[in-house]
Amino acid sequence: MSQTGVGVEGLPPARPGEGAPRRALAPLRREPAGRGRAWLSRRSVQQNLAGYVFLIPWLVGFFALTLGPMLASFYLSLTDFELFTPPEWLGFDNYVRLFTDDRRYLRALRVTFTYVLLSVPLKLAFALGIALLLNRGLRGLGLYRSVYYLPSLLGGSVAIAIMWRQVFSREGLVNQILALVGIEGPSWISDPSYALSTLVALAVWQFGAPMVIFLAGLKQIPQELYDAAAVDGAGKLSKFARITVPLLTPIIFFNLLMQMIGAYQAFTSAFVVSGGSGGPADATLFYTLYLYEEGFTNFEMGYASAMAWVLLAIIALSSAVAFLSARHWVHYSDV
Repeated sequence: MSQTGVGVEGLPPARPGEGAPRRALAPLRREPAGRGRAWLSRRSVQQNLAGYVFLIPWLVGFFALTLGPMLASFYLSLTDFELFTPPEWLGFDNYVRLFTDDRRYLRALRVTFTYVLLSVPLKLAFALGIALLLNRGLRGLGLYRSVYYLPSLLGGSVAIAIMWRQVFSREGLVNQILALVGIEGPSWISDPSYALSTLVALAVWQFGAPMVIFLAGLKQIPQELYDAAAVDGAGKLSKFARITVPLLTPIIFFNLLMQMIGAYQAFTSAFVVSGGSGGPADATLFYTLYLYEEGFTNFEMGYASAMAWVLLAIIALSSAVAFLSARHWVHYSDV
């Protein structure tokens, strides 16, 4: 365009917008809102279809092997079901019978609570002590870690329980060692005063799993914290109480929860050591052992199902108490 206002080849200058393509000035065409939402919905379903397909085996397993048996067990707990006869509806009579008319059940509760209260703290204390020793930079740490972890892998087996029964028998290894110093040991397995202690010792011996977790937690504590404490004149005990324990409380809580749940479900050791009877004098009558006896020896499946649901409630309540108390002593830090 020239300065005189005449366009190319003598044509007048184009007005603003007149030279723009008609297509650019045309209004945009929009799909109806309902059709767009439907298209997005179909596309999201197609994208997630593969995930749904991969979830099918898990869903089938959950409903067929977990939820279904749980619902059936709860129904049977409300019936009189002796395995070979059709179940008869009782309501909550089985639960009432547990706490009002079954002294052996109350004894099993007492034995199980005693076992949990003794074995879990002792196992965790022993595991933490060994982890502290291994954390001092020993040569061959991998070998020591594997050797100490081995009992945890074998602890739930029948063979280990049989070996433990032989070790604590009247002529076993423990009494032979005591005889070397002039002490005549009792028959640990046959004496009601010591029978449960042997099972507690077996549980403590299986300290490998929490020990490995403690060792991993100790590796995550910065060395700078110990160096700063040493500069301030802190001793080993003070470092342990003010640095190690507070920073390990999340791991202590995790180990406590897992070991407590496992202790409530202990079965193999008591079954093998007592010969399946919970003896002597019901001193090793664990909850699970009595449940097994009622369900698979006396064939009172309805009664055993009620016992199983009470055990679930006990574990859930104990876990809830642990979580509620954790806010007062578990410290999470980003160091």
